[in-house]
Amino acid sequence: MSDILIVDDERDIRELISDILEDEGFATRLASNSDETMAEINTEAPALIILDIWLKDSRMDGIDILKTVKRDNPDVPVVIISGHGNIEIAVAAIKQGAYDFIEKPFNIDQLLVVIRRAMETSRLRRENQNLKRRDVATSEMIGTSAPYRALLGQLDKVTKSNGRVMLTGPAGSGKEVAARYIHAHSARASAPFVTVNCAGVAPDRMEGVLFGRETPDRGVEPGLLEQAHGGVIYFDEVADMPLGTQSKILRVLVDQQFTRVGGTDKVRVDLRVISSTNRDLDQAIKADTFRQELYHRLNVVPIAVPSLEERREDIPLLAEHFIAEFNTSQGLPQRALTEDAVALMQTMVWPGNVRQLKNLVERVLILGDGTGPIEARELPGEEENGGDEGRVVLSGALATLPLREAREAFEREYLLTQINRFGGNISRTANFVGMERSALHRKLKSLGVVTSAKAGVRVAHVDEEVEAAG
Repeated sequence: MSDILIVDDERDIRELISDILEDEGFATRLASNSDETMAEINTEAPALIILDIWLKDSRMDGIDILKTVKRDNPDVPVVIISGHGNIEIAVAAIKQGAYDFIEKPFNIDQLLVVIRRAMETSRLRRENQNLKRRDVATSEMIGTSAPYRALLGQLDKVTKSNGRVMLTGPAGSGKEVAARYIHAHSARASAPFVTVNCAGVAPDRMEGVLFGRETPDRGVEPGLLEQAHGGVIYFDEVADMPLGTQSKILRVLVDQQFTRVGGTDKVRVDLRVISSTNRDLDQAIKADTFRQELYHRLNVVPIAVPSLEERREDIPLLAEHFIAEFNTSQGLPQRALTEDAVALMQTMVWPGNVRQLKNLVERVLILGDGTGPIEARELPGEEENGGDEGRVVLSGALATLPLREAREAFEREYLLTQINRFGGNISRTANFVGMERSALHRKLKSLGVVTSAKAGVRVAHVDEEVEAAG
């Protein structure tokens, strides 16, 4: 949208307005009837339309055109002009969405003032819509754990470049949040961030969604690549992209241009590409479901997003963040977390990662009673005890062991869980379980529990020799 479309059945008036606007630095297009007008709009929506109410030899009058424009291109401001002006016509035009109404013969200075105001209003409205769209999904990173800090350090480095980034990690770990963080802290922050849900688009529709379409009836329908021009295109779960589309995306990455479905003209785009996957792309390449060359083009900077299990220390912060977020967005109660609830959440299994934690917090806030602190009994798993408070339910395997072996198995699993809960910090673990640090070390050695570095944090696990002997 970079020019002004002038619609009037009188050639002299069309050309006069065009000459004046071009002297002021505007680009213009001209149309004399409704067919020409709609053809121009379908080719490319203008920045503004100057529209005469009465059009001779035209299927549609100005009001009909105005209705159509406001239905299909609501962001395009329309200034109505007429030589037969009256209050009723002006009111009808404004009700249908016209920015203003000017009678002929009009004052040129007045027309220029109205045009500039209309275009500025339209620009501000588009910016406001873009801001609202960006607010829908957060780019805020939450955490203090070592894996989180390592991730944030990598993300901060890539924000300064324009390189392609491949985010890997399990489903729900926050790969899109990481992608939005890169965008929000880059030079492209004011430009669009467009997500392509590769798993959610049917293969036969993917190319139309990405590249857009050109048809005689509907004209140009821009695709997601075109909408992302100047900004970031994010391929979510790129392993699910159809194989046929992969070769065409590869060509876009090389040429930075493409052709719309049904079109012939080349469309040039300036894009930064970020992609993500929770699958092993090496295996997908071997299975001939993912193109190796595309993988190398996308995987310029690989960044692993840790699972929630790897950053259990962050669970309290994340839970508190989600509580505050749901309070703001849905009016759910702002509840604190008890120590028992935090301890249980840090020891739970999270196959759905951060997304699962967010869903759990929302469920507890919706179903919970009152506004007091969230207690452990409100979390899933606790109700499985049948309400018998303080009772521990044994697993089938544990119940079949002699007491000494069962006690060792329980202590080993309990201490593994606590150490990993505290990010491998032995001092914090010893303080929580109520043991001297030296005593805890001796206990861990007797149980065959060791710690080693993984993803920038100490992780507890059973010594391989002890495990093999067991």
